[in-house]
Amino acid sequence: MEENIRAELIVEGLVQGVGFRYYVYQHAVTLGLKGYVKNRWDGTVYVIAEGEKSSIELMKNYLQKGPMMSHVEKVIANYSNITNDYTEFEIR
Repeated sequence: MEENIRAELIVEGLVQGVGFRYYVYQHAVTLGLKGYVKNRWDGTVYVIAEGEKSSIELMKNYLQKGPMMSHVEKVIANYSNITNDYTEFEIR
């Protein structure tokens, strides 16, 4: 069985007002991830995702691409042990 991990991801660039949170939500649900996505006051998008390591890595790749109208400059990722704090993935 694959290891489950937690990822805290910050996406920088033109990532607000372009459908980014919904884009993240769609991919997270498809990948079976738990957690949330939200816009931050500094113009970044913040993602907490918990699930299989391979699914987290796929999510990071999706974040680096972003939806069509976005322009991602950087994705900062911090990994830790899973907390099981979430039962689903949501947009906040």
